[in-house]
Amino acid sequence: MRNLIKKEGFSFAFDPAACTQCNGACCRGESGYIWLNKKEIEEIANFLGLKSEIFLQEYCKKEGYRYSIKEIKRKGEHFCIFFEENKGCQIYPVRPQQCREYPFWPRYKDKNNIDEVCKECIGISLLS
Repeated sequence: MRNLIKKEGFSFAFDPAACTQCNGACCRGESGYIWLNKKEIEEIANFLGLKSEIFLQEYCKKEGYRYSIKEIKRKGEHFCIFFEENKGCQIYPVRPQQCREYPFWPRYKDKNNIDEVCKECIGISLLS
């Protein structure tokens, strides 16, 4: 039996067990942003054994007044700098809230965007 997660306002359920089979489809693909708040910056820096300033210089890019985790382009895709193929997320215990909430992002409450998340995430099951 699958442990499907359902959230109010979403027309799908999510099976987190599928994450072991997709090799990080949500951590790669088109370029995007993985926004960080101050608490997340500190937690990730501590996890990596770095001062926050060094973490920001090495692993983040500043966009306006906000910070996002850097990406690496390889094989025609953009990968989160902390994602390693066949190993997964290297900061998983302290991953940002944005990553923790996926695929339950507000944009996917809109049924016009369901195809996008279904294409990316094999753990999605549409509800009837």
